[in-house]
Amino acid sequence: MIKRITGMAALVLAAAGSFSVQPAQAAEAATKCHMTFNTTGWAAIYKKADGRGHVRCDNGQSADVIIHVRGGGLTAGKFSIEGGKGEFTNVKGLHEVYGEYANAGANAGVVKSAESSVMTKGEVSLAITGTGRGFNLGVDLSRFEIKPLK
Repeated sequence: MIKRITGMAALVLAAAGSFSVQPAQAAEAATKCHMTFNTTGWAAIYKKADGRGHVRCDNGQSADVIIHVRGGGLTAGKFSIEGGKGEFTNVKGLHEVYGEYANAGANAGVVKSAESSVMTKGEVSLAITGTGRGFNLGVDLSRFEIKPLK
């Protein structure tokens, strides 16, 4: 019985040696991407804001982008965010920052406005902060969309 198992093992090893083994391809390395942006908008239960920004990744990729925010909640006011900053995590390149993010946010301000939120799109996360002008108060659920500027 032992000779039979040893013989089978030798046969399996010989067969395995005849196949070409390819090294596994390394997964594409993650990079960090950062965004600066400006938006203006209004809210009266429904929230609407539009703006532009610039995304720059540590791997050298960069692009100008358009931002659209649509949503609603217990929110009201008119506002602008100037010099906002965002940081993307879990991206492999610039192409992964485009799309629609689910956003839950809070905002408040009279004359000076502030916004802060964290949002996701699948495995990609985006954290944004910004200050600006206007009068606004509320919490909302919205869609934060980033598209390439054409």
